[in-house]
Amino acid sequence: MRNYELTYIVHPDLDDTAFKALNEQIAGWVTADGGKINKSDVWGKRKMAYEIRKQTEGNYVHLLIEMNPSYGVEIERQLKLQESVLRFLLILIEEEKAK
Repeated sequence: MRNYELTYIVHPDLDDTAFKALNEQIAGWVTADGGKINKSDVWGKRKMAYEIRKQTEGNYVHLLIEMNPSYGVEIERQLKLQESVLRFLLILIEEEKAK
């Protein structure tokens, strides 16, 4: 198991119910392969540095997760298929920073 940071930006027009459901779905993808979420931070709606798909704002979510390295590709594939996810970034973090 390795430590990762996953940050994603969700479409700002998504209602609260759909936003929570999307977050639960993404958490389910992480835990499906035996991974776990160490920390979940919803940063809320923020102005983006540049326009993405004609949107200037987005709901930011940041996760610190542990998972198998081979499952990172599957999570990226699933996030690309979600129309409501504008952008995402999955980064492997060093062991010292994870603590």
